[in-house]
Amino acid sequence: MSVTGEQVAEPRTPLRERVRQELQARIADGRLLPGDRIFEQDLAAEMGISRVPVREAIRMLQSEGFVDVPPGRRGVFVRGLDRQQAKELFEVREALEVYAARLAAERAEPADVVLLAELAERGRKAYEAGAIDEMSDANGAFHDKLVELSGNELLASMLEPLHGRLAWLFRMNLEPERVCREHEAIQAAITAGDADRAAEVAKQHVLSSRRMVLERMLT
Repeated sequence: MSVTGEQVAEPRTPLRERVRQELQARIADGRLLPGDRIFEQDLAAEMGISRVPVREAIRMLQSEGFVDVPPGRRGVFVRGLDRQQAKELFEVREALEVYAARLAAERAEPADVVLLAELAERGRKAYEAGAIDEMSDANGAFHDKLVELSGNELLASMLEPLHGRLAWLFRMNLEPERVCREHEAIQAAITAGDADRAAEVAKQHVLSSRRMVLERMLT
């Protein structure tokens, strides 16, 4: 969804940050693909703003690894993940999300676990309906809620800069049934308050996704 002139006028939100969020969302949901060129002038005109905040947002995204400004080439290009970067991302996911699952099983309130179950169910229904984009959104929301239920704000802040790249990985889902099953198992362990089981299932979930993504990147 494009940012409108009305949206960018919201108070207390720097324009550069709104542009960054919009571009990050487009990269995450596949509207902008690796190798696509971003035209500053066109984006500024679309959003009804000057090119200055667009340029600032692009510098932010470049530092975060989402775009490249290759030497010798004119323009800004969406950056893809190579295999080494994907491996490193999964290493971080394993360390942080497995710990988040353990903490969630120890700390989550019953009402919060109900919300996690609803997200798992939403992903299952989207898969059964063949709504792949909706399933990807539900998967991302499930992982966000899992981290939130850990009750550890520092942990959440460490994962936040990776959000866009994690969303990109969630869209490389060739095994939707497995993902649904594993999300349901994680949710069940958290509901039961079984921290060891929650951590074990979360780890297997990350490792299975790692295998799937790395195999796809070979093709």
